[in-house]
Amino acid sequence: MTFGFAPSSAASMSTSADLSAASANPLARMLEPAEWAAAGIPLLRNPREVVSGLHSRHRPEPATAIVAVLDPDERLRASASFTRRQAPADGWMFRNALLAQLRRVIPHDLRRRTPVRTAVLLYCREGDARWTEEDGAWMWGLRDACTLHGLRCGAYITLTRDGWQVLGEGRGGRRPNADSSPEALGASEAPLALPRTGGAASEVLRRAAAR
Repeated sequence: MTFGFAPSSAASMSTSADLSAASANPLARMLEPAEWAAAGIPLLRNPREVVSGLHSRHRPEPATAIVAVLDPDERLRASASFTRRQAPADGWMFRNALLAQLRRVIPHDLRRRTPVRTAVLLYCREGDARWTEEDGAWMWGLRDACTLHGLRCGAYITLTRDGWQVLGEGRGGRRPNADSSPEALGASEAPLALPRTGGAASEVLRRAAAR
């Protein structure tokens, strides 16, 4: 037999109010750089190759997000890009957009005990490479979308006019950048289907912005 104390109605109301406030506050759905660095995100062996490949395939402009799935050997298995709609940065909205794209381009791995494939996110934006609250919301959204799709959460990379930067790692380079011409894809790269753009994720962002 076990004994316990039933929470008072006042305590229950307080907890519900706290949860409601947290769900309504976009700042609760972002990750600080220290939190991201402590999360054990796997390092890319060759980040420039990953960035150059995604840049060549999708040719992003500012406000373009590219989510890509890599196999254990860091070969690209699927990728998709979409444009971020004008709305306050919110990790929940970004999570839904990323999850919608992942579901369109690759089956989930939820039946696996341990994730095998890794999702990375490249976001092309204005400004410099320093962390912003928008970056924090993308980090939160990527981590949550990976959990819901059975993937490992991988690197978050920003692409600006100054170059590219793997946030939380301190690695980066000047090319490619938001203004540079795409490099030719390597001949040894396995062919992939043409990247998909727009679609359900764009609709999610458009509806969220209209609310």
